[in-house]
Amino acid sequence: MTARTTVKTFLSPLCAATLLALTALGSAHAEEEKVLNVYNWSNYIAPDTVANFEKEYGIKVRYDVFDSNEIVHAKLVAGKTGYDIVVPSSYWAKMQADGGLLQKLDKSKLPNLKNIDPAIMAQLARLDAGNQYMVNWMWGYTTVGINVDKVKAALGDLPMPDNTWDLVFKPEYISRLKSCGVSFLDSPTEVVPAALHYLGKPAYSKNIADYQAVPPVLKAIRPYVTLFSSTGYINDLANGSICAAFGYSGDINIAKNRALEGRTGQNIKTLTPKTGGVIFMDTMVIPADAPHPENAHLWMNYIMRPEVHAALTNKVFYANPNLAARKFVKPEIANDPAVFPPDSEMKKMAQPDALNNDIRRQMTRIYTSFKTGL
Repeated sequence: MTARTTVKTFLSPLCAATLLALTALGSAHAEEEKVLNVYNWSNYIAPDTVANFEKEYGIKVRYDVFDSNEIVHAKLVAGKTGYDIVVPSSYWAKMQADGGLLQKLDKSKLPNLKNIDPAIMAQLARLDAGNQYMVNWMWGYTTVGINVDKVKAALGDLPMPDNTWDLVFKPEYISRLKSCGVSFLDSPTEVVPAALHYLGKPAYSKNIADYQAVPPVLKAIRPYVTLFSSTGYINDLANGSICAAFGYSGDINIAKNRALEGRTGQNIKTLTPKTGGVIFMDTMVIPADAPHPENAHLWMNYIMRPEVHAALTNKVFYANPNLAARKFVKPEIANDPAVFPPDSEMKKMAQPDALNNDIRRQMTRIYTSFKTGL
C-alpha cells in the first residue's frame, strides 16, 4: 500500500464523519425557533385564528397591525422588520417583489393552495406571474357606506344619486352631508384610484396626464370632508358620529354589525356604486429577510384550510378566495352581495393593477394637497 493510498484510506472515514457533523449542524440551523411574526391590517382576523395556530404547532405568534399600505412598504424598504408574514395589497406586493423585498414561496409546503379559487389565482397572476410570491388573504373593494337615516335627513329634498360615488365626490351632495360627518380613507393609493374610476379613467392609469383631472375634483369636496381615517371610521359609523364614509367594504359591514350588536340604533348600509367599486386583494407574502420562513409557510397553509378562511369571513365580512370554505361561511354572509358581489357587479369594478414609483409619487402629491387643503 503506497503512502497516498494510506492517506486516502485514512481520510475517507474522516471526511465522512465531518460531512455528517456538518449535515447535523445544518439541520440544527434549519430547525427554526417556535416563533412567527405577523404584520396584518387592523380588524382583519377571527378571535381564535392565532390561538388555534399556536396550540396546534406550538409556535408563539407576535401579531402586529397597520392601517395603510404605505406604512408596510416603508418598513419593508427599510429592511430588518423581523416579520415573517406581511399582508400588503397585491399592487404593492408587486412593487415589493420587483424590488427584491420578498422571497419566493415554496409551493410544496402549501398543499392547501388547491382550495383557492382559480379565478383569484389568475387575477393575482396578472401582478405575480406564476403566483410565485403572493397568496390571497381576503379581498374587498372601496366604496361608500352610509347611515341611511342621517343621510336621508341631511339630503332633505335632494334624492339619493343614481351613482353612489356622487355622495362623496360631487359637491352638490357631500356639502349637505358635512353636517352629519364625512370620512375618507387616509391613503393616497385608495383615494386617487377611486377618483380616477369615478371620472371614467383607469383606476391605476399609467398615463400621467389622466391624473391632472383629479385635483379639481378633490379640491371641490375638501371643505366638506370632516375626517381622514383608515380604521377609526368603523366605530364612528357604528355609533353615529359620522353619516358617510369612503371606506373598505368589509369595514363598513363591520360597522353595520357593531351597530346591530351594540343596539346603537344606527342603520348602516354598504352601497355599491353604479359604476362599481375599486377592488383590492390583500396578500400574504414573506419578506426576503424573514427570520422564520418555514413557520411562515405553515401559517399560510393553515389559513388556507376551509374552516379557517371561513372563520375570517364570518368575523370581518370580507370575501375569502377559498372555494372549499364557502360552505362554512354563515348563509347570511355568503349570500350578502355587499360581501360577495354578483358577477354583474364584479364586471363593473376596477381591478387592481401595478403601480410604478412615478405614479405612486404622483398619487401621494395629489393626496397630500387634498388632505392639507393646500
